Amino acid sequence: MANLQVDVVSAHEAIFAGEAKFVVLPGESGELGILPGHTPLISRIRPGTVKIVRPDNSEEHVFVAGGILEVQPGSVTVLADTAIRGADLDEARAVEARKKAEEALRNAKDKADIAVVEAELAMLAAEAAAARKIRQGRSTH
Repeated sequence: MANLQVDVVSAHEAIFAGEAKFVVLPGESGELGILPGHTPLISRIRPGTVKIVRPDNSEEHVFVAGGILEVQPGSVTVLADTAIRGADLDEARAVEARKKAEEALRNAKDKADIAVVEAELAMLAAEAAAARKIRQGRSTH
């Protein structure tokens, strides 16, 4: 079976570059599963986890805080606003940051401040959920 070239890049660094036989990620309208030969596609992605299944069936997980996905028949490129390797996710840090953001929301004065903090809260909630999901997945193997 053919493989895909997968690249996950954030504004700061390349997070993953390698081959995969399957990729699952949070598309704008729901979860997307990408196999080799997939129809070309460009889509926004939501905060969540990109699951990359390597040719040897090992998995790589990357948390993304949104971005753009480009799919070609032999490649998948994720251009993420923020991307964190699954192994580097820290649920406790995300929960603490969420508490601080909730406090900032209570103190927000205008609609622009509220919108910024609400977006940050959504991203932090997704990051904490991704860390929990990845940690639980490791404990079942």
